[in-house]
Amino acid sequence: MANSHSPSAPAHSQTKRAKTITQEAVVAQPLRDTLYSESVVVKLWNVARKALGSAEPPVLYPEYTGNDGGYVYRHLDFWTSGFFPGSLYLLLERQVRYPRYYIPQNKPALHGLQLQHLCQWWSTNLHPNAAKKNTHDLGFMIAPWAIKAWTLHRDPQAYSSLVLAAHSLAGRYDARVQSIRSWDVCQTKRYSFADPSKDFLVIIDNMLNLDLLFWVACETRDHSLHDIAVAHARTTKKHHIRSDNSTVHVVNYDAETGHPRSKFTHQGYSDNSCWSRGQAWGILGFMQTYEWTRDSEFLDTAKGLADYFLSCLPEDGVPYWDFDAPVNTGCPRDTSAGMVACCGLVLLYKALKDTDFTAARSYLDSALTILEGTVSGFMTPSPARFDVDTTGIDHPTFPENEPQKQPGTLVVSLKETTGGVRGSYTVKCPETILDGATVCNYEFASRRWADHGLVYADYYFLLLGNMLLEMGLVSEIC
Repeated sequence: MANSHSPSAPAHSQTKRAKTITQEAVVAQPLRDTLYSESVVVKLWNVARKALGSAEPPVLYPEYTGNDGGYVYRHLDFWTSGFFPGSLYLLLERQVRYPRYYIPQNKPALHGLQLQHLCQWWSTNLHPNAAKKNTHDLGFMIAPWAIKAWTLHRDPQAYSSLVLAAHSLAGRYDARVQSIRSWDVCQTKRYSFADPSKDFLVIIDNMLNLDLLFWVACETRDHSLHDIAVAHARTTKKHHIRSDNSTVHVVNYDAETGHPRSKFTHQGYSDNSCWSRGQAWGILGFMQTYEWTRDSEFLDTAKGLADYFLSCLPEDGVPYWDFDAPVNTGCPRDTSAGMVACCGLVLLYKALKDTDFTAARSYLDSALTILEGTVSGFMTPSPARFDVDTTGIDHPTFPENEPQKQPGTLVVSLKETTGGVRGSYTVKCPETILDGATVCNYEFASRRWADHGLVYADYYFLLLGNMLLEMGLVSEIC
């Protein structure tokens, strides 16, 4: 039975309406216009619309882009499946709560009802993932779209899936280790951990799944979920963070004693290096934990991780894939690490602005520097725009003086075309908002791929835009 003591909700979960843009606004017009540009919506629509004519909702979900700039897809039970519908829901939230930052007025746009349908169409087959017991990634797979489905439209199925997913995730917690198991097995060309009865594998990424536990704990007044999340965060702090505030990717605990057996990497440069996305997961994960607990140990941990991350950035602010990898002309960047870190830095600003404004503003300025470097160097070309196809919309009517045209069809056309003409569904442009991401470049990985678009780089880019709006940090659109 749920504990009668209800965990506290962070301020962002209690927001019921859009905040008024205030004099705090620091995102000026050029960056604002990029963050909330028409091309951002067009790129998501170009991908989402491909599933509209199918007989059933999607079972394959975008992950990363190939050489042609088009997405490569993964099955719906893969850990990244929640990010694309999550991105659609972020657009829907923007359209509902911040319509002036969705698409400028008096221009063709994806209608809110059609966007809501796309959100539901792309997420409906993901509900069964909530019952999965063999993965820690339920926070990634369920929360990005289901929390928005509930908060925006009180979708009861989404709420049920969130509750089920949280309990499925909690089932992977082990009191001996004081942590949630990440992987059951782990194999590369260098090592193999194939016996879960001996090895208990935990990755720094798992910090991002705690938000699901905290959210459901608050909603259902089940403090046990809250306690599990806190215990996991404390164990991660103890064993994943080095003395210099860099992070270890994987810790393998002894499944019997709960003590660490080994520490290594699965996606970074080396066991002793600092994989930049892992460091970013840590910043955001500990800040989310602080938002739910208000425990200063988690705020201090996030600050240490953020300071290390920022100290390792190149001049343009866009992180390399690993902070200890040799930097040469072929060294990949990771825009996904940058966008995840930016979200954590903005939460640091939010946490500190009333007590230490100088430090808070420094973190915010750093986030904007990373964002500016990313959009300047790694935002994909945007040759397309929304248009309206007005052909074939004349119909006989009665009486004859009734209007004789239906609304035109929303299409995508080249930017140089003018409104009111036939558009094209075959306009070619990269399918992600950003490129320059790196899934995995570990020397001994079973597969390496880098310098591509990535669905969660785009998701956190969109999330960052909504966070800045919610906090009133974006300049007003006149």
